Amino acid sequence: MGGHNTGSPYAPHTPEETAAMLDAVGADREADLFDIPESVRFDGEFNIPARDERTVRREVRELLDRNDQLVEFLGRGHYDHYVPSAVDHLADRQEFLTSYTQYQPEIAQGFLQALFEYQSMLVELTGLDIANCSLYDAATALGETATLAARVRESSGSHVLVPEHLQAGKRGVLENYASGVDLTVDTYPMDDGAADIGALEDAMAEDVVLVYAESPTVRGVVEESLAEIGALADGHDALFCLGSDPVALSILKEPAAVGADVVIGDAATLGLPAAYGMGLGMFATRESFLRQVPGRLVGASEDASGRRAYTLTLQTREQHIRRERATSNICTNQAWVALRAAIHAAWLGPGGLVDLASDCVSRAETLAAELDEIAGIQAPVHDRHHFREFVASTDQPAAAIAADLREEGFAVHAVDDHLLQVCVTETTANATDDLVDTLEVVA
Repeated sequence: MGGHNTGSPYAPHTPEETAAMLDAVGADREADLFDIPESVRFDGEFNIPARDERTVRREVRELLDRNDQLVEFLGRGHYDHYVPSAVDHLADRQEFLTSYTQYQPEIAQGFLQALFEYQSMLVELTGLDIANCSLYDAATALGETATLAARVRESSGSHVLVPEHLQAGKRGVLENYASGVDLTVDTYPMDDGAADIGALEDAMAEDVVLVYAESPTVRGVVEESLAEIGALADGHDALFCLGSDPVALSILKEPAAVGADVVIGDAATLGLPAAYGMGLGMFATRESFLRQVPGRLVGASEDASGRRAYTLTLQTREQHIRRERATSNICTNQAWVALRAAIHAAWLGPGGLVDLASDCVSRAETLAAELDEIAGIQAPVHDRHHFREFVASTDQPAAAIAADLREEGFAVHAVDDHLLQVCVTETTANATDDLVDTLEVVA
């Protein structure tokens, strides 16, 4: 609140203004507004002895060297693709790094154009009309879709249907969103790793506002029944949301063609290495939902001299003057991350993106076949097409096998008592032979 600042441009409250605000909320001092345990309160001392730069660098290096050096065949929502050096070199220019939200279009035309191109790429990949450039990650994009569905559905409804294999963290974020608007999240069964259409049809009711499906699923399965899911949703006046990512969308059927109303996912499969938490929420939808889209949209127009110009066309949070009309409290600025995704996509080009996606199919297929030759392992479990990753069944306990692999320098997911999940991309393709050899010993 800046009670001790008088004239700071960042916290301009005078002692009198601070006292008035504290009186309005019934607090005696600013510290009363926070409940911080004594054990973690800052006592004014950092207790960090002064060191020269060389010493600090050596200590940090020694600390990082204590990390396990594992080859990570991990997926389930976080994917490691090679990021070209051009992405770093271009995105690290100071005009990008120092820019926050591009409120002033007259000085941010380059950045706004880059975001417009990012939106255009998502529109082309999804076949939908509108794309967003400012959401946290795939989980929050799904939550925002649920609240959008509750707003735009003409009749009342309170249920959201998601696949039973939905990743737990994504499910948790969705339920947090749903609880705020009195929605209930229910699951529909899976059949051999894909949607059980018969069970989904039985679960459909007039109070369903949103049906969510993924392709590829969290287990890497390419969903074959998207058109049927879209038809079921449409027949019950519910929205159909598809979860995917830009790499997969380059070779999968266009979401708009299977009836998707919203496409969400993590666009950070382009432009970012696997950061285990850092993402970029992809969100595309139909133009009829334009005024309901969370976050920000960049639009193209003309300036006074008739030249093409870019500006923030829509900020539906209305954070500046009409907060009571906000459709979302999403206020992050993901522009720099979206910029990186756009640079990566442009560097690959349409052909390169398709080649990358095709390799994600063939590498998973090849590795699954090699693991299937190992005694005690059956792969893939699901008789489906896979993208990047697949599930393998193990005769021995999966957790024990995963632990043995870790000792040998490999990380895989143990997703059940006798199920391992393995993900392969171009960053780990050169280590698949070693993984197979090691599994032959430990399985």
